[in-house]
Amino acid sequence: MKQLALISCITVLSSVLHAEPPDPEEREAAVRDSLQQEQSRDSATDIASITADRGIVTRPGRFTIEPSFSYAHSNSTRVAVEGYTVIPALLVGLINISEIQRDVLVSAVSLKYGFTSRFEASVRVPYLEIEEDLREREAFQGTPVDTLRESSGEGLGDVELSLRYQLNDGLEGWPYVIGVLRVKAPTGDGPYDVERQTVFDSQGNPIGVELAERPTGSGYWAYEPGLSFIYPSDPAVLFANLSYVWTQEEDEGPENGGKIDPGDVIRFGFGMGFAFNERTSFSLSYDHSIIQKTSIEQGNDLFDATFDRIQVGTLSFGLSQRLTPNTSLSLSVGVGVTDSAPSTEITIKLPLSL
Repeated sequence: MKQLALISCITVLSSVLHAEPPDPEEREAAVRDSLQQEQSRDSATDIASITADRGIVTRPGRFTIEPSFSYAHSNSTRVAVEGYTVIPALLVGLINISEIQRDVLVSAVSLKYGFTSRFEASVRVPYLEIEEDLREREAFQGTPVDTLRESSGEGLGDVELSLRYQLNDGLEGWPYVIGVLRVKAPTGDGPYDVERQTVFDSQGNPIGVELAERPTGSGYWAYEPGLSFIYPSDPAVLFANLSYVWTQEEDEGPENGGKIDPGDVIRFGFGMGFAFNERTSFSLSYDHSIIQKTSIEQGNDLFDATFDRIQVGTLSFGLSQRLTPNTSLSLSVGVGVTDSAPSTEITIKLPLSL
């Protein structure tokens, strides 16, 4: 037995000593393929993230700091009718016509870190500045004078925490599938956290109550699970996303209406990007949100505070330029295609990877 063991050891040692070294060309080709795969992942991430954060998971050990600035302008006209109709062409009552212009500037910092090749976490801290102008006229009051009111708000917005996990490798013709969980905390001042003031008509009579300043947050916890899909098809990248936002119910007290359950939100989006070269890429996308009705519970009574679902659709296009191997600059412009969406939104992002 000892002789057999000795012979086997000598055989293994001889095979190791006489084994051929790895071919340098094969080793170089393997390294080159690995680098090309990493560059393809980075390119797909840059293209898919021009208009929204839906790129492939960050590589392990990479830390990214992303300052961003966003400006949104909204302009809408509302008509409020209080009265009754005698015939379809004759209305008896009061008509209030108002025009609202709102400008929102958001300065935010996002921190992102890749823990493994499939898992990353990020946090986003926004700071909002809001300016709103309201011009209204009460018809049938016998006055051609418009009522002008201005209000503003400034402060910390709602902080977001995101967890993203890559479910597959994107091989054999399959797209990358990424699971996303986003949690938004009510760190900003909500509608019930700011002061209110009485509104008077042109005759000096009180007609209602309004917010003294614009809220910078929603005032509610929100949880958003979803999926992102990315399909690189060099030089183009196709992407899509689907998510559901559940907003937690809050008891605001009897003086504020009772228990309020903000409507949940269904979100989806899709688009494509195109790389002109190694540094410059272009992206075109569409995002849509369906906001459900808000319900209020007062004692044993439950009713809807909003009559219809709110549709928010935005068409966005953006351009990204890689400045250094670890830094890129992206500019995106969004145009609202529904009445409830901002008329125009411009966003600048400067992610820096370490």
